[in-house]
Amino acid sequence: MFKAIGDVLRKIGSAIATVVTLPFRALARLFGGASESARGRH
Repeated sequence: MFKAIGDVLRKIGSAIATVVTLPFRALARLFGGASESARGRH
């Protein structure tokens, strides 16, 4: 019983972590690409 609850909580936690980190990853990719293109121009 407790193991099942732990598994569910772990799944929910990983899902929340994914949703929270996705926007930051997208922003990092955007700024990373922008800085790379700026470096390529100069």
